[in-house]
Amino acid sequence: MNTTETTPLRAVALVCTLSPSPARSSSQLLAEQAMEALSEHGVSGKVIRVADHDVRTGVATDMGDGDAWPEIRETILACDILVLSTPIWLGHPASTAQRVMERLNAEMSETDEEGRMLTYGKAAAVCVVGNEDGAHKVSADLFQGLNDVGFSLAPNAVTYWVGEAMHKTDYQDLDETPKATATATATLAANTAHLARRLKSAPYPAAP
Repeated sequence: MNTTETTPLRAVALVCTLSPSPARSSSQLLAEQAMEALSEHGVSGKVIRVADHDVRTGVATDMGDGDAWPEIRETILACDILVLSTPIWLGHPASTAQRVMERLNAEMSETDEEGRMLTYGKAAAVCVVGNEDGAHKVSADLFQGLNDVGFSLAPNAVTYWVGEAMHKTDYQDLDETPKATATATATLAANTAHLARRLKSAPYPAAP
């Protein structure tokens, strides 16, 4: 494929807040800001709040009986970029994010005719929010999992905000986006879009 810097890309952001809509969500806000930043690099797509869908517990592509994951999975596979946005709870990614990772585990058994996982050639990025420290630990957990199931990650493919320890300030209640977070979001978008285009034009080699 002849891919240029203006080749359109598709992205989906999975918001892993524990709260279904219409509850306000800092994870949703940061995911939307990341998608807006990606749009400046020719990337379009949508945001899905996982808690709004009946994603069943399991490690298969389809758990049956009304499982909502197969439709979400189709969206992921149709995109070039996956953004995973999660709050920090008890120092870890939200249980919703863990469920997404467990469902993505099935991709290790899904391959193309050359033995590559269907997620090969797709870039991923992470958004993290919380009121305590721990963004690096949470992103490290998700980075490793995303890499295990076939996604590629660009340098600085994470944006985050954590409030002062022992305080209750929420990201969505700030008067304005902190400069450091805005810069991290812009860097995430630029680097992830760049990587996704490189992968689109030069696929990984066939499995040995």
